[in-house]
Amino acid sequence: MIKRLDELVEKVKGEPSKRLVVAAGEDPHTIEAVAKAKKEGLVDVTMVGNTEKIKEVALEHGVDPNIFDEIINEEDSKKAAKQAVKLIRDGKGDMLMKGLVKTADYMRAILNKEEGLLPPGGLLSHVTLVEFPLYPKLLIVADVAVIIAPDLAQKVKMLEYSIKVAHELGIETPKAAIISAVETVNPKMPSTLDAALIRVMAERGQIKGALVDGPMALDIAVSKECAEIKGIRSEVAGDADILIFPNIETGNVFFKTCTQLSGGRIAAIVAGTTAPCVLTSRADSEDSKFLSIALAALMAGKGW
Repeated sequence: MIKRLDELVEKVKGEPSKRLVVAAGEDPHTIEAVAKAKKEGLVDVTMVGNTEKIKEVALEHGVDPNIFDEIINEEDSKKAAKQAVKLIRDGKGDMLMKGLVKTADYMRAILNKEEGLLPPGGLLSHVTLVEFPLYPKLLIVADVAVIIAPDLAQKVKMLEYSIKVAHELGIETPKAAIISAVETVNPKMPSTLDAALIRVMAERGQIKGALVDGPMALDIAVSKECAEIKGIRSEVAGDADILIFPNIETGNVFFKTCTQLSGGRIAAIVAGTTAPCVLTSRADSEDSKFLSIALAALMAGKGW
């Protein structure tokens, strides 16, 4: 069972190398993270973007551009995103990464009905691994970046994606907490109703591969002491592997609190696509981008 992100990197090192395709890979953090992933044997790399700019930025930051297996010249970032997606569709890459291209253009290329990476009827969601100094294992959280106000069916899908990631981390039966503000069902708080329904679905075998409980406040999900004080009896309470948030506001605030105030390290991918997609912010560190590449490599070819 992988409990730390460095262990994830080591696991990926021991597997056959996957091909990473980078859309508009011209920014320093992306170049440094991709070069590190290549150097450590996690991936082979195809960069799509302005060739001269990629080489210039690489050299400015101490990276030999020859480390990349292939650089395909495309100076327009929108076209670079489309071309990167096409390479994945044509079997010339196993995972996609966002470089210096607007998120809207990157997502538009992924979601294109005829030429994108989302299968018919599929749901695109964001799955994040978070490592805290004081929590004894990784937390898998969804959705902090893509689905604004998930309905019941979308929350179930978010949970199923998270369970799949947990299994690939070696967690045989992950413990999933469906997060709300309280532990009791309150008709005035719709998230508690969804959480209770998801718990029942899991109990009846409609959701497989995990122990699921909810509604559950965050403190109960991650602290056995809080659970004991509040008299909550649950196999999940205080030992959660997975947190499913009720909406993007709560998930995103949690995510940014982790990275900005709590010393957390993160790795994140877009799930539900035919190939894992790395969607990072311009403000994300080289470390988080590198670790996200490792997570994408772990999930490449595994399907959702």
